[in-house]
Parts: sequence; structure tokens; C-alpha cells
Amino acid sequence: MKRLVDIILILLLAPLLLPIFIVVMILVRLKLGSPIFFKQTRPGLRGELFDMIKFRSMTSEVDANGELLPDAVRLTSFGKLLRSTSLDELPGLWNVLKGDMSLVGPRPLLVEYLPLYSAEQALRHNVRPGITGWAQVNGRNAISWDEKFKLDVWYVKNQSFWLDIKILFLTFKKVLLREGVSPDKEEFMPRFDQKNE
Repeated sequence: MKRLVDIILILLLAPLLLPIFIVVMILVRLKLGSPIFFKQTRPGLRGELFDMIKFRSMTSEVDANGELLPDAVRLTSFGKLLRSTSLDELPGLWNVLKGDMSLVGPRPLLVEYLPLYSAEQALRHNVRPGITGWAQVNGRNAISWDEKFKLDVWYVKNQSFWLDIKILFLTFKKVLLREGVSPDKEEFMPRFDQKNE
């Protein structure tokens, strides 16, 4: 049922989203160059790996040794706009159609975090990861990792059709108000393996 609802909602929204997708794709190409898309392997349902797709939001600038500059340096004002409006997430709808993700679920995190989860935190992988989730509408990047995982696990244990509808509605509201985009006005969450440093 959840999978069917995901597909139906995407197909219904396609006429509205497709023009936006094309415009953002052109702007990314003009302002950030190629590639247009950012692809990264993430763990999904049962920890199985998949390639998550987003619009690129950072430049490819490197230092004298050919190493990428820090994320904070490469994130442009245009990239910040993409992230704050969640437009960078639009290509993730392809992941939903493929079955890698759902519209609603815990956000897919980095593969290297997998061995760091407690048994309780690992429950977040009992469902497909989502474009948005309970943690995203209750603080997004402005809450701690511990709070985020508690919200993710709560969702896994209490998921329902009506909860998903509520989360989608609240996501739309949060995106419009651009709330909780970054922690303490910073652009990036600290790494999970550095949260106690």
C-alpha cells in the first residue's frame, strides 16, 4: 500500500514537478557545471546499498594537491538556496520510483555510519529510507543525532498511512518556511562519528 501511494503521488505531481526539475537542471549546469547530479551510495531497507541521486549543490574546486576543498568552501549561495528549498532532493523521486526509497521514511545516511548504530538506532533500516521523515519535520538539521535517531525509530514503530500524510503536509510547510535547514545556522551537520568530539 505504501509503495503504491508513493508511485501514485509522484505520477500525480509529475506535471507540476517536471518543469521545475528542468529549470533546476539547467541552472545547476550553468552555475556549477557538470556533472549536474550528485550520486552517492547509501544504505536502504535492511541496510542494502543503493545509489542515491540529488542535484549537485557544490563546486568541484580542489587545492594545490588536487584534493577537494572543504564542503563549506565549495557550497555556493546557489547551492545553499537549493538545499534550503529542498530542490536538490528532486532527483531522489527516481529512487522512490525504483523502490530504493519511499517518500516518507528515515533519511538515508552514510554507509560508514552502519557499524556505529546501537541495536535500537539500527531499527531505522527496517523500512525504506525517505525523501522526508519524522525527524525532518521535527527539527531537520537543527536537532542532535540522538534526537534524530529517536524520532526515526519512533516513526518505524508507529508508521501508518495517516502519519505519512501528516509528514508530507508538514514537510511542505517546513520547506515553504525554510525551517530547521542547518544546526545553529551552520550549513552542515557534524559527522555522526564526531558527535562526541
